[in-house]
This record gives sequence, C-alpha cells and structure tokens, in this order.
Amino acid sequence: MATSKEQLDTALLRLVTAGSVDDGKSTLIGRLLYDTKQILVDQLEHIEDASRRRGHDYVDLALLTDGLRAEREQGITIDVAYRGFVTPRRRFQLADAPGHVQYTRNMVTGASTADVAVVLIDARQGVIEQTRRHSYIVSMLELPHVVYAVNKMDLVDYSEERFDEIARELATVCAQLDIHDANVVGRSEEMRWYAGPTLLEHLETVEIAGDANLDDRRFPVQWVIRPMTDEHHDYRGYAGQVAGGVWRAGDPVLVLPSGLESRVAAIDTADGELGEAVPGQSVTILLEDDVDVSRGDLLADPERPPIVARELTARLCWMSERPVEERARVLVKHTTRTVTGRLDEILSVVDIATLEDRPSPGRLGLNDLALVRLRLAEPLAVDPYPRNRATGAFILIDEATNETVGAGMVVDAA
Repeated sequence: MATSKEQLDTALLRLVTAGSVDDGKSTLIGRLLYDTKQILVDQLEHIEDASRRRGHDYVDLALLTDGLRAEREQGITIDVAYRGFVTPRRRFQLADAPGHVQYTRNMVTGASTADVAVVLIDARQGVIEQTRRHSYIVSMLELPHVVYAVNKMDLVDYSEERFDEIARELATVCAQLDIHDANVVGRSEEMRWYAGPTLLEHLETVEIAGDANLDDRRFPVQWVIRPMTDEHHDYRGYAGQVAGGVWRAGDPVLVLPSGLESRVAAIDTADGELGEAVPGQSVTILLEDDVDVSRGDLLADPERPPIVARELTARLCWMSERPVEERARVLVKHTTRTVTGRLDEILSVVDIATLEDRPSPGRLGLNDLALVRLRLAEPLAVDPYPRNRATGAFILIDEATNETVGAGMVVDAA
C-alpha cells in the first residue's frame, strides 16, 4: 500500500462505473477496494455481520458502496456512491452510478467529472438497452476513455465464444456513437484464453495526461479578493479554477463578456506565487490593469477566444420528474455565471433502442436525452463541449424551486 507522500505524488484518476441493475457494479468496486487493501478491519467486520444478517454465506462486498438504507434493503444502488482508493501507481476517485433507468440523471451526475467510464456487462445478458443508454451518455459527455468490463463470466462457463460475441456487439455500438478509446476487459484463472489486462491493470496504466485542453486559456472568475488590510491595501485578485490552457505572468487576457483587455501580472496561491497554472488548479490571478472584473466573468486568451453567445444548441438530459415544454423559462448556470434563459425549441429526442434522433414531441420527460436550442437573456462565453468540458457544460435550474432540472453540453453557439 502506498504511503501518504506516495499518495500525494501519484496521479489522480476519476472513474465512474455504470451498467444495468444487478450487473455487479457495487460488488466489483468492493472487490477493487478489498484487493487494494483499502478496507479497514472494522469495516470488513461490519460488512461480514451485515452479510450474515441478510442470510448470505459469503461476504457481500457490494455493501461497501451501497450506503443508503433503501439500497441495502433492496440490494441496488440509488444514489451515486463516491469512494477513494490508492495503489502504488495511481490514486483513484470512484463514483458508483445507479443502474435503474429512472436514475439515469444520477449516472449523468457521476460521469460529468470522470476521466474513465467503466460500463459493466452481465455475460449472460450481453449488450442491452441500458448498456446503449450509458454508452450514449458516455459519448455525449465526451469521456476520453471507456472500459467495458464483462462480468459474471462464471455463469457462462468462461466461454471465449460468448466473450467475443459481446465484444463484437460493443464494437458496433462504439462505432455508431463514435467512441474511440474503448477497451473490453475480463480475465480470471479460468480464462487462460484471455490475453488482455485485468480491470485494475488497465486503470493503473491508462494515459490521461493528454486529456486536458492546454491550448485554450480559460479562467472563470469565482471570487474577487480584496483584503483591504494595511499589508495588502491595493491587492485585487481574481480567484477560481483554471478551466483550460497554461497561464503565466505576462500572458494577454480578454475579459468576457465585457471585452476588456489586460495582462496577467502574477498568479497567487495560499502557498505563494506560481510560475504557471494548468487546468484543475485553483489559483488567484492578478492583472496589470485595474479593469472591471466580477464573479461570473471569464478570463480568456484573446488569440483563441470562446464564443460570446445568446443562443445555444446543446445536448440535454432532462432531470426533473416534472416534464418541460418548449418556451419554458429556466436559469442557465455556466461555470460561475447564471443567466435567465428560455427553452426555445426541442429539436429531437434520442431513441435509445436505435441510438438515433427522432422528431421531438414538443416536451421532455424525466431522463430524456435531447437536442435543444436555448435563448439567453444575457451573453455567455462558451466553447463547444468537445473542445472544453468545463466551458462547454451547463446546468438548468428551475426559477421557482431552485431545483437542478437539466444538464447540457454545448454543440454550437451564436
């Protein structure tokens, strides 16, 4: 097991597990935690006791992640369960997404920040509708890496023919959805014909360093820091998390949506000044000029600017149990900026059976995946989602209840 210093020095990989209900996602995660020695003695004793109370003659490792009482009673996952674990080669942040169709919105939430998606497949069932649904969401969210883990191979006598048949079905789905980096993994002592890596081996070695956008500088301003102390009387810094590009002192800056320009004077952190900042780092940027910058503004590269738009075409997952119709008013939250908008038009809805767009019925129900057009009351500085996952994503909020009702990915903007 890695030491604390080694844990800090190893790269972090965020992964989400998905698949149909009873495909064994929670059990697989429990096994990963067990095999990597992440389970404390008292945790294991508690799971052993819970397994006995449920009448099992084995240790049900799924109970490690099925945390809600309703989940344990039903033997299913409802909420997204998050767990961290570490190996000598890498740190992991794992999200276990629910498998039921009615919890598709939870899967979108769990996958929205992931680097890798692990989609489980029951070897007996093969590729089913929920496999296609989760594959579509993975494609829609532009996850850079996808792993299909064929589970329960013991129930098909470790058949090589069955494994190959599932791999061919998956190849068809991936080609249809334009998923490029997809891997099908398995392996056990009884599968000597399988020459590929185990799931953990693959996760430890998948290359994620090149996934971030290092070309387009993007910095949503989360807070304006003005200490107003004698020591820092004239200090004005703009705090936030780098959403794209590499930031250095002297870089030109375009402030959006105002269009004002300046240059980076310095980059601060709680530990002192930085020479450069990269995506994912939370920093404070100081500008050379005293320009008007507020929370919700976006600092960007004037040579490679985002689109300042009042109209968005986007892929949308509707997350509310209340249906929505065209012309409905919503709040659009994009990075640190929130504006009023209108669902101008529902262009099409995805047919999960065929993975094709079908004509819109004029309304969206819970978990519908659609192509929509939004009209905004104020401009947003956005990128197409494939270009930048941070500045190409947004959520929709109900004005009356403040409930998050949708998650969207920008396809085009004007």
